[in-house]
Amino acid sequence: SNVRKHFIYFFSQVFQLLTDLKQQRKESGKNKQSSGQQNLNTIMYETLKYISKTPCRYQSPETVREFLAAMKGHKLTK
Repeated sequence: SNVRKHFIYFFSQVFQLLTDLKQQRKESGKNKQSSGQQNLNTIMYETLKYISKTPCRYQSPETVREFLAAMKGHKLTK
């Protein structure tokens, strides 16, 4: 279904975005954090932890497009 396709693509994009953001923060070396920043860090950590346990961790936009193109001819409904 279209919802599932978008879900897979969305999670792979979120995983990449959060991984990049985490790396940027590590490189900036900012140690002092507000309460809001600590909450954001917790959300990022939990989200990355969850997504890293799914196949989305290994997907790129190109692999998702290739998969969808390969499956298009099979007319799957569920």
